[in-house]
Amino acid sequence: MISHRAVFCLALAQLIAWGTTYYLIGVFGAEIGAEFGWSRDVVYGGFAAALAVMGLTSTPIGRLIDRHGGHRIMVAGAFVTALGCVLLAACWNLASYYTAWLALGLAMRLTLYDAAFAALARIAGTKAARPISQITLLGGLASTVFWPVGHELAQAFGWRGAVLCYAGFALLTVPLYLALPTARSPASPTPAGSLDTAAPAVDPRRLALLGGLYALIVAVANFLNAGLSSHLIGMLGGLGVAAATAVWISTLRGIGQSLARLAEVLSGGRISPLMLNLIATATLPLAFAAGLASGVSLAAAAAFAFLYGAGNGVLTITRGTLPLVLFDPRSYGVVVGRLIAPSFLVSAAAPVVFALVGERSGAAGELALCLGLAALAFAAALALRALARRPG
Repeated sequence: MISHRAVFCLALAQLIAWGTTYYLIGVFGAEIGAEFGWSRDVVYGGFAAALAVMGLTSTPIGRLIDRHGGHRIMVAGAFVTALGCVLLAACWNLASYYTAWLALGLAMRLTLYDAAFAALARIAGTKAARPISQITLLGGLASTVFWPVGHELAQAFGWRGAVLCYAGFALLTVPLYLALPTARSPASPTPAGSLDTAAPAVDPRRLALLGGLYALIVAVANFLNAGLSSHLIGMLGGLGVAAATAVWISTLRGIGQSLARLAEVLSGGRISPLMLNLIATATLPLAFAAGLASGVSLAAAAAFAFLYGAGNGVLTITRGTLPLVLFDPRSYGVVVGRLIAPSFLVSAAAPVVFALVGERSGAAGELALCLGLAALAFAAALALRALARRPG
């Protein structure tokens, strides 16, 4: 079993890891573009390149965590994060800028939720569901904490100085990762490493359908998350919300994430991962519908950020817990790594797609795209629940 201390350390590490990597572009992107004179699609293309690296390295890193444990792999990720931040702070042209983001992409796959979930599954097996929910509580506040902090640091030291501070924050996570247990759960022997060995009572065709629906939901969620993480503040500004107000309204996303996750933790696991997944995907269309009214109502803008955060927050949990009920936890790292790899490659296009849609159709066009994708995720969640509950 995992101690409360280890869970708290990993949760705190997730808050820092997400804030210093994934949410970095959302607060510094405009300043980087202004300094170099680059367009939005060029600036956010760096983040897209990082997401592509996450996809290309997903399966081998999942396999490494299955074999060696998260305490080693995630420590390495902390050092790579610091290196990526230093490279970004020192970049002088497009090549050096993209090199920094390639390093940060590797760092994200080594340290963010999917690595943490695989580490917990290796330690606790099927009992990892509760710790998975718990570590997302602090991680969900990453944008709430780091967007204002990054904004203030940039005001004081410029964006380069702020990113150097992020490198220091990343190194603070090393002792937090070392607090993880090193032993594998007795119920989790050496992974077979194949979908064919997961859930032996399920035939391969049905297992492939379950995996495909799971992968589709994760891909849509990651695409939306990548797009909104880099463009949410600018999107609200495009709808007519003042810049400073947009920053603070955007922090409601993190509050929504953490409150929704807290509600799930307090429920004590009484709601199945399949039902949670359905509830979360049903929340997203409501959020984007509210977003379309943000230009005429700050309350609608706040509802948009909060509801999206709540839906996305629960989806993050079910991304980690669904495989525990759909597949064999013994091969969690490699199986989930294989299934989520396409989601990183798809989400790599999100920052650029959002930028292009925003330039042509404005923030309303971006929200219309989000609404359509949210409806697709909800339909997939309905199909996944129906198929998973069907006998054999």
